[in-house]
Amino acid sequence: MTKEDLKKEEYNPYYQQYIEKAGDASIAEGLKGNGDATIAFLESIPEEKLEYRYAEGKWTIKEVIQHIIDTERVFTYRALCIARKDKTLFPGYDQDEYAGNSEANNRSRYSLMNEYKAVRLASIILFDSFSEDMLVRIGSASNSNLSPRAVAFITIGHENHHCEIVKERYL
Repeated sequence: MTKEDLKKEEYNPYYQQYIEKAGDASIAEGLKGNGDATIAFLESIPEEKLEYRYAEGKWTIKEVIQHIIDTERVFTYRALCIARKDKTLFPGYDQDEYAGNSEANNRSRYSLMNEYKAVRLASIILFDSFSEDMLVRIGSASNSNLSPRAVAFITIGHENHHCEIVKERYL
């Protein structure tokens, strides 16, 4: 199952920008390959750059890493609930509030990377556990339809988006 299998009614049009950046791999291959590439990239960033902000009010690289982690957790929780036919209507989440309260800058790269690796491994295992029927179930998040398989590709593309921003504006 690749992003080409997605139907427009499986996600909010806003997420198209992330789905386009998800690559052409299957969910399992995409999450694994994307995670490996992200780990290599983030671990290559010089230590002195991790708390750098390219402009006033922008996140540091540590806060970007924490944002990637938090977003993956929020989205995979939604995917789990939808796969299990939970009819909860998930509200949006305030990414700036999460980032501002994460205290990411008080953490070491080692701590952040360990959390990232644990969350990604959990996501890979979670999506691998879903049957094809579970992956195409439709739930509601932020007043829009959402399927678990859309979540997987949004997660991959969202991460790629933020890594591109770090490369362009922070390094």
